[in-house]
Amino acid sequence: MEELDLKELFNIFWSKKLHMILIVLIFIALGVIYTVGFTKPMYSSSTTLVLAGAESGEETSESITATDLTLNSKLVSTYSVLVRSKDVLNQVVQNLGIDINWESLKNNVSVSSVEDTEVLEISVETENAEYSANIANEIAKVFTEKVAEIYNINNVHIVDEAEESNTPSNINHKKDVTIFAFIGLVVSVIYVLVANMLDTTIKTVEDIEKEFKLPVLASIPIYENAIQKKKGGNK
Repeated sequence: MEELDLKELFNIFWSKKLHMILIVLIFIALGVIYTVGFTKPMYSSSTTLVLAGAESGEETSESITATDLTLNSKLVSTYSVLVRSKDVLNQVVQNLGIDINWESLKNNVSVSSVEDTEVLEISVETENAEYSANIANEIAKVFTEKVAEIYNINNVHIVDEAEESNTPSNINHKKDVTIFAFIGLVVSVIYVLVANMLDTTIKTVEDIEKEFKLPVLASIPIYENAIQKKKGGNK
């Protein structure tokens, strides 16, 4: 394809504007269909825990000093792994009596530290809003008990319990439609450029001069209305 200047490129897109609009509208419709009809809603609930000082007691204080167990980023990382461990999740499944294995549950559980602090956020995402909240709260409870059992300290405290949310966490209609609209715009631009590249017909005087490298001295206009009137008069 020969090089196009900006004006010529603009004219090409302008001549195909209806095609481009139609393609974008088709992709927007596909985006609406996808986000409404094919995306299974998932509901997320979160609970937050804080790693504070251990309960007062001479024995506990000596234990912390002996193991040098401090509330730092390393401890947060360790606790994050422990939250999603087999022992903790199996206990949660048993306590709630839910029909799911711990490995499947692990895929629905995420743990993160809040802004690099000693605050842990445990999030659970399932297809049922009530299950998500119940599982998140039970994980926090079992995890707290497990820390006390393993480290012989009680330095994990629940700050906020998980609450049921009826708003799907994986569906954002505006975002999905915008993405599909952008894809449609890209496809329409590619379509116009490819169609122009494959179109070898001559449409303007400039096309003739560019193709044959010769100047056009004159052109004969065609007046369709006059030709039709002439044909009508000869009948």
